[in-house]
Order: sequence, then C-alpha cells, then structure tokens
Amino acid sequence: MSDNLFPFSDEHKMIRDAARDFARKEIAPIAAEFDESGEFPMTTIKKMGEMGFMGIEVPEAYGGAGMDTLSYVLALEEISKADAAHGVIMSVNNSLYCHGILKFGTEEQKKKFLTPVASGKAIGAYSLTEPMSGSDAGTMRSRAVRDGDFYVLNGRKSWVTSGPVADYIVVFTVTDPAKGSKGITAFIVEADSPGFSRGKKEPKLGIRASATSELLFENCRVPAANRLGEEGQGFKIAMTVLDVGRIGIASQALGIAEAAYEASVNYAREREAFGQKIGEFQGISFKIADMKTRIEASRLLIYQAALAKERSKATGERFTMQSAMAKLFASETAMFVTHAAVQIHGGMGYSKELPVERYFRDAKITEIYEGTNEIQRMVISRSELGLR
Repeated sequence: MSDNLFPFSDEHKMIRDAARDFARKEIAPIAAEFDESGEFPMTTIKKMGEMGFMGIEVPEAYGGAGMDTLSYVLALEEISKADAAHGVIMSVNNSLYCHGILKFGTEEQKKKFLTPVASGKAIGAYSLTEPMSGSDAGTMRSRAVRDGDFYVLNGRKSWVTSGPVADYIVVFTVTDPAKGSKGITAFIVEADSPGFSRGKKEPKLGIRASATSELLFENCRVPAANRLGEEGQGFKIAMTVLDVGRIGIASQALGIAEAAYEASVNYAREREAFGQKIGEFQGISFKIADMKTRIEASRLLIYQAALAKERSKATGERFTMQSAMAKLFASETAMFVTHAAVQIHGGMGYSKELPVERYFRDAKITEIYEGTNEIQRMVISRSELGLR
C-alpha cells in the first residue's frame, strides 16, 4: 500500500523501515536454519529488544518505545514477513504479556515485571490454555489457594509460546471453582519460583523457532503481590488481552501472506512454460489478483483494529469486533495466499530449497491460536445479533 493512501507519520515510517531493514538483514538469512533446528533465536530476539521492538507501546518510563498501535502492527508485519516465528515471539511479548501488565498491573509490578521485558532484557509469556481447556477457558483445572502472603499453584498449562525460555509468565488459574469463569485469577509467575518447572516442548508443524511448551506447577508458591488484578478478575483480563493479541496475530498473518505473494509474483514473472511466462496464463494471473486483493483487504481491517485500539486508550471503547474481524480475515488470507503460492511454484513450492513451503506451514497456526476462527465467527455474529 502506498504511503500516500494512509496517513503514516514520520515516526510510523521510521519504525516500519527499521523493522524491514532488520528483518531482511538479520532474520531472513537465518530463518530456514532455525525452522529446521527448532532452536529459539535468542540472539536476534535480544537485538529486537535493543531496538525497541519488544515493547513498542510501553511508555519509555517502563523500558518501552512509547509508540502507538499502528507502529506496532507495521513493525510486526515486517518481522513476520521475514520469519513468522520471530513475529509471534514479538507479538506475545508486546500484546499478551506487556499489555496486560501495563493495563492491569500495579506500579510496583510494572517496574519489576514490565520494564525488563519491554526493554528486551527478559522474555515474557502468557499461559491460559490447559490440556483439557482451550477455547472454553472456563473449564480450566489448575488451582491457586491463598496461604498467608502467598498463593499455592497446582496444575498443568499447555501450548505456552516462549514457555521454554520465558523469565516471567502471566498465568491464569482458578481460585474459586464454584464461580466458574468468575473464579479465575491472574498471576505473574517468576521462572525461578520453587515448584515451577517446564514440561515437554511441542514438536510443531510451523513457527518452529518459536519455543512452545507445557508449564507445570507443583505447590508453586507465588507472592500475593504478584497477583495481577483482583481475585476473580482473571477471565476479564484474559479476554481483554486477547483482543490485543488478535491484532498481533492478524499482523503476523499479513506478513506471511505478503512474503508468499511477493515470491509468487517474482516466480510468475520469471518462470516459463509453453513458450511464455507463467504469469501470462489466466490460471496464474487470476490467482495473483485474488492474492493481492485479499492482502490489501486484510491490511485495512488490521489498520482499522489498530486505530480502534488506539482510540480506546482515551475513550475506553471496546475493539473486540475489529480485532476479531482482522484476525479472522487475515489468517484465512494467509492460508489462501500460501496455498496458492505453493501451487504457483509447482514442485519447487513443495521443496525446502525455497521458503514457500515454510510460509504455508507457518500460516496454519494463525487460524488456531489466540482464539480459533470458529471462535472469531462466534464473537462477531453474537455481537451483531445482540447475543451474549
């Protein structure tokens, strides 16, 4: 999209261009290697922190860059375009971790747990899902019981992005089973807490350099001072934070789609069959047209959600609908575009010699995490129909 079609400030252009340059020089050359090994790219993640990418919307007083939501999505799009695994690590750090503490944390919590993560000196994670509790968060089985100045946590959490390497984790667990979703409370758990351990690392289809694991709590003692918000406020915090997280995943999906699209256009211009460039065949050219249109529609939905979130800082308005639509459409666009990209590339699209097959594998998870697309459709339709 041309800068003339959207009111980007010089600051927006600066962070977008900085992210683009870093992604091309530092991330793209190593993406295939880390995808193959599944190793966490700690060196480049630390560099991203030094450049301000890990806490873009966090005020400078707490170690962040002090920029706006549009800056965040522009930078995340560029990082994800080079490698979706780096993108999701950045997204979780910014949205699921930093945003929750910034919005619901005490001053002491912000200084202790927000500053090191926003500045890139530490890594944050968000733990809501359990083996038997995914989209239906109200069925979680983990428990926290008050014991003087501590809470004692027991349970097993799953599918925690950055779980194997996180220094601090926002964990949601049940403090009052009789109250259902209103009995869930959030805690900030330090990774060196007694009784805390990391479980198995997940062998994933895509975003393989993004470490994902189970977390285990066996009589884990967490100071009451580490409780995020009030008892019973956890479900509200989780859902509020996910509204922000879905904007990040939409941006990640857009980056994946753009990378696959650009590879396809270049290939269609160069590859010849039956005496002409394959892009001249209607079967290929129509794919290119559909890919481009869906990408630009996704971009506008994401920018709309980003602007709605930015307005909410002053008005308190909800942006659940905008973030759900952006995540739904952008993730399905990523799948559509990467599927078409593999087809356009033919046999080479199926080969690891080119990154197209990685884009295809990476795209799928965007339809699943931070609320499946079935959940997004429920959120949107219930809002429109006036249902709870």
